[in-house]
Amino acid sequence: MPSFDIVSKTDLQEVDNAINQVQREITTRYDFKNSKASIEHKENEITIVGDDEYKINTVTEILRTKMVRRKLDCQCLDYGKVETAGGNTCRQVIKVKQGLDIELAKKIVQHLKKEKLKVQASIQGDQVRITGKKRDDLQQAIASVKGIEVELPLQYINFRD
Repeated sequence: MPSFDIVSKTDLQEVDNAINQVQREITTRYDFKNSKASIEHKENEITIVGDDEYKINTVTEILRTKMVRRKLDCQCLDYGKVETAGGNTCRQVIKVKQGLDIELAKKIVQHLKKEKLKVQASIQGDQVRITGKKRDDLQQAIASVKGIEVELPLQYINFRD
């Protein structure tokens, strides 16, 4: 029986490459000369430190442009509040979203049931598995899911006949 999976995964190596490019640009830009601006990446968190909120906003804008150039979707970033840190600096923590949360998975399953397509959807951890009798039904399901307003980038993987 043909099937495929709907997931939301971000390539962390490409995120790391984008952050390295941002670090390089921070060290060479004139407006960051003698500032405490920096960016760090640990697992699924990016920490930006700057002199003030303006510097942090500039660094996040540079990060967005570098991610777009590396073909990463900026919707995978969850921006935290800008908070004050010690030494007259500000800090912002950005989380990189990985996987589908339960609410979004339920929303996808409900949407497919409402469309009355000839497919079965099941939630398996942080992904949704779609199975059907025909490949055409699965392609209709993909087109239907692409029409949903989702705050995460979705990938359709493991397409099997």
